[in-house]
Amino acid sequence: MQPRIEVGGLTLRPWRESDADAVLKAFSCPEIQRWHVRRMDTRDEARAWIAGWPARWADETAASWAISRDDEPIGQAGLRHLSLFESSAALSYWVLPQARGAGIAARAAHALTKWAFESLGLHRVSLEHSTANAASCRVAAKLGFAVEGTLRGSGRHADGWHDMHLHARLRTDVIRDASAVGRDADPGR
Repeated sequence: MQPRIEVGGLTLRPWRESDADAVLKAFSCPEIQRWHVRRMDTRDEARAWIAGWPARWADETAASWAISRDDEPIGQAGLRHLSLFESSAALSYWVLPQARGAGIAARAAHALTKWAFESLGLHRVSLEHSTANAASCRVAAKLGFAVEGTLRGSGRHADGWHDMHLHARLRTDVIRDASAVGRDADPGR
């Protein structure tokens, strides 16, 4: 079963069908929509998005957790392109507008990365964001994800193709003081 991960007053938990309104709200948010090509216009689409995650977890190809406070979803943290054979995954996250500015994306992403290294035994976790997304670049830096380069025209967003910064951490990288993660504002990714 997909685990729950506790982190400083937040819980990363598997999505539930009852979270459909929060998912729909997230994918309707202009700040989140700006950095994603995916749209959702109906509760049925949100339910289908939620319903797809257990199979991806079972297939060991991807996972997504609701970042929740008091059991209410306020964001998402996930592992995409998960390959246990290659011991790698790509990190994703976003935070709903009412929860921004409290370091939630950084805290959740830090906890998920730590869990991926310790529990899944991953060697590498990467993170990509649009070069225009300065907030995600700050989150990646807080997490100790080194900049590895720029992928030209690699990310399709709602407004077209974006150059993407590639960041990554290895399990063997020295992790800085985790207590500092999430102290500054972050709008999520």
